[in-house]
Amino acid sequence: MPARLPHLSLSLQFAIAASDTPPHREALARHWVGRCLRHALEHDAEFTVRIVAGPQGLELNRAYRQQDHATNVLTFGYATEPRVMADLVLCAPVVAREARAQRRTLRDHYAHLLVHGALHAQGWDHETGAAEAEAMEARETAILARLGIADPYRRQNLRRSSGSGSSPARR
Repeated sequence: MPARLPHLSLSLQFAIAASDTPPHREALARHWVGRCLRHALEHDAEFTVRIVAGPQGLELNRAYRQQDHATNVLTFGYATEPRVMADLVLCAPVVAREARAQRRTLRDHYAHLLVHGALHAQGWDHETGAAEAEAMEARETAILARLGIADPYRRQNLRRSSGSGSSPARR
């Protein structure tokens, strides 16, 4: 019998122009987002996933990471026990641009970034050293495989160059 997946309380929010929303809503069906996150969790969790436009992504990355560009995902982790509590902010135009460049579907790239952000919320960090980066990438790849998604690092040889945002709350 498979292990019980953690319970997840999820809020999914779209803060992008209505004209930009359809492909992102399609790629981010609520049940799919929940499935991606639950597979990445070790404990029950509460997540808010917010999809933002470029200007908001840029503003948040400047404020929390002091970087002058919008990044694909930012993780704001608030607690890890007894349950994980975090906000994941994904920048729609960055995610769409990266998906095209990597020749991946928007749905698969969002899945990767949701898993990536959920791991950050649980304390994983790829920016602390090569061993930690390799461990996190291996964990992401295993989770994505369970979701039927190919290894995003092997496919495009993207090791440690995804540009993903780290957890600003942990910096």
